[in-house]
Amino acid sequence: MTVRPCLRFAPSPNGELHLGHALSAIIGHDLATRLGGRFLVRIEDIDIQRTREAHVAAILDDLSWLGLTWEQPVLRQSRHFADYRAAADRLAAMGVLYPCFATRAEIEAQTVATSAPRDPDGAPLYPGLHKTLSPAEIAARRAAGQPMAWRLDMGKALQLVRTKLAGEPLAFTELDTNGRAERVAANPERWGDVVIVRKDTPTSYHLSVVVDDARQGITHVTRGLDLYAATDVHRLLQVLLGLPEPRYRHHRLITGSDGRKLAKSAGDRSLADWRAAGATAVEVRRMIGV
Repeated sequence: MTVRPCLRFAPSPNGELHLGHALSAIIGHDLATRLGGRFLVRIEDIDIQRTREAHVAAILDDLSWLGLTWEQPVLRQSRHFADYRAAADRLAAMGVLYPCFATRAEIEAQTVATSAPRDPDGAPLYPGLHKTLSPAEIAARRAAGQPMAWRLDMGKALQLVRTKLAGEPLAFTELDTNGRAERVAANPERWGDVVIVRKDTPTSYHLSVVVDDARQGITHVTRGLDLYAATDVHRLLQVLLGLPEPRYRHHRLITGSDGRKLAKSAGDRSLADWRAAGATAVEVRRMIGV
């Protein structure tokens, strides 16, 4: 049976959409149209403290203004914490998760002191500060109310994945702009013991995205090159959890005059700003080259 292609645009509602978001949404929408497939919008609002309902409404309004259409209902990740918790429980049962009480400041200080390497996003690789705590120490810290995250034991996870793949390499399929497919080796080791369940919410970006891509039947993931390296971790989790493997298309980024990628946090001009200035959706497409 042929599976109908399914793509998604999955913004976080912690700010307004900018031209980079428009590029990502349009690429996914247009590819879904060319493939005769489905297009979904997913609101990735696991960061409840930073989520604003006004941003959710503005995101959907901007996408409509761009002329995009999508299936209903729109999935809200904040309503599916129980599913992410269940996935984390499965990983814990495999013996590949362990608790971590370390703060960002402690990790950064250890990294600077030892000149330890950093992950592809520039964050310190976890130096294993609490990796060998005894059950009694863990219980005491939890009883004292210390915030705790769950990290992936990368060594154990890779060993289990090798067994599951029966010697086949961990890899993903990347599509170029012409639709040609290339098998790319995944290298999750460079991420170290990544956080799977954050201290402040019962999941993480890595965990929730693979659970939801499987839940929604996503066959093609289109997203910016800034998330290319994250595919290493996503493929690892997909194999561990027995989830389907989508194809990936990582597109170019829209950058400012200084070469920096556009970002909501940097106050780059939003789509709402362009709209207020009189720009049309056609002009936006021309500006971003799609």
